Amino acid sequence: MSAAITGTRVDEVLRTAVESGTLPNVVATAANADGPIYEGAFGPKAVGQPAPVTVNTLYRIASMTKMVTTVAALQLVERGELDLDDAVAKFRPEFADLKVLDGWDGDEPRLREPKSFATVRQLMTHTSGLGYWFWNADLVRWEATTGTGNTLAGTKDAFTAPLVADPGERVEYGTNTDWLGLVVEAVSGQPLDAYFDEHILGPLGMEQATFHPTDQQRENLVAVHLHDEQTGAWNATSVDWNAAPDWWPGGHGLYCPPSEYLRFQRMLLNNGALDGARILGAETVEAAFSNQIGDLDWPEAIATAEPPTTADFNAGPGYKFGLGLLRNTQDVPGMRRAGSGAWAGIFNTHFWLDRAAGITGAIYTQTLPFVEPEVFQVYVDFETALYASL
Repeated sequence: MSAAITGTRVDEVLRTAVESGTLPNVVATAANADGPIYEGAFGPKAVGQPAPVTVNTLYRIASMTKMVTTVAALQLVERGELDLDDAVAKFRPEFADLKVLDGWDGDEPRLREPKSFATVRQLMTHTSGLGYWFWNADLVRWEATTGTGNTLAGTKDAFTAPLVADPGERVEYGTNTDWLGLVVEAVSGQPLDAYFDEHILGPLGMEQATFHPTDQQRENLVAVHLHDEQTGAWNATSVDWNAAPDWWPGGHGLYCPPSEYLRFQRMLLNNGALDGARILGAETVEAAFSNQIGDLDWPEAIATAEPPTTADFNAGPGYKFGLGLLRNTQDVPGMRRAGSGAWAGIFNTHFWLDRAAGITGAIYTQTLPFVEPEVFQVYVDFETALYASL
């Protein structure tokens, strides 16, 4: 297969999305076991500016960071330094201070002790009871009432946010992987950025991926775009992560070019190894793609609690969580096969790994809100066009 599927329906989908104004810019990539099979880039890094995006442009990959942090923790499991069923509080004693937010008495939050302790596995599967404010109205209210920051603010008080469910009770997407990053630091004795560099990014040749881009790297960074309130057109903004956070956020903090994250995807597609570097054992990768939540399910629909940040998310039925990956349990017609794993980032970056078909792909832009229907549809159209081109 050629190293670049060009002049095809895939290019047309992406180019049209930018020319129509649906997206300000877009980069998309795909690979099989042998290497990249598609790379496309359309539009400017900032609307109104001439510099174009490329597969080597730096993007805020946001929650696509989560799988990197999960891999870091799984390496520690393989080395016998961590067990998936260990209590989180064994490594981060402050976790034991968290209570369950069980409602409100007027303006006072009603808190109680959790019915069980949360485990490392539950952090990887979003079943610990932790939530995110943008999909949980109680946490929006909690932050407004207490004045605490959320994880995007980069301040440590984010780790005082309560649970919104008992551990193991349900799937609730939240700050689990930020806590998992703290566990990795506690077990390894290294800051998360240093651990990533030594054990994952360096061995995979991901030289530009970083929590803290240099001034030169920032010149290659895509702007986050928001809709103009009057016209609806995309405007480039200065929205960014906290440049000096209190901790390296394992849940969202990496900046990475699409070409380099594709190397990370290929490592997972190739059962934990790439170009002679073994990052994980094949059995560990198999576990990551296996159902880890039993009879629980990823919610079919999640209503937004903060519309400027995210739209409603409607996954539909039949989704389970592996370790760091959302798994579809049925084939998606014309797209990924059953058992594929995927995740995304809040600025509308998405990746999937289809081991049955031997294909992995990703798409990148930098816009809010997350999963805005017109923007999300481009992801669907890209994947459909890619599979039709194989």
